[in-house]
Amino acid sequence: MARNNTAMHFDKELDTRGLNCPLPILRTKKALNDLQSGQVLKVVATDPGSVKDFESFSRQTGHALLSHDESNKEFTFYVKRK
Repeated sequence: MARNNTAMHFDKELDTRGLNCPLPILRTKKALNDLQSGQVLKVVATDPGSVKDFESFSRQTGHALLSHDESNKEFTFYVKRK
């Protein structure tokens, strides 16, 4: 998994700022259901626990966590639908 500051291509963006576990993951799961296999979802979160949550979510579901980055107490994740 890459950690970088470069913008990646994504097909849909999900803003979960201000939401705490498990809401960012639940909203991500729902948003991924609307995407086609191989499409990328960008998720922005403010919950510090979301880093571990997204790593676990990726392992459990098979959706690829392409990268994550932290800037100004905001976490950005790129998740590729399996």
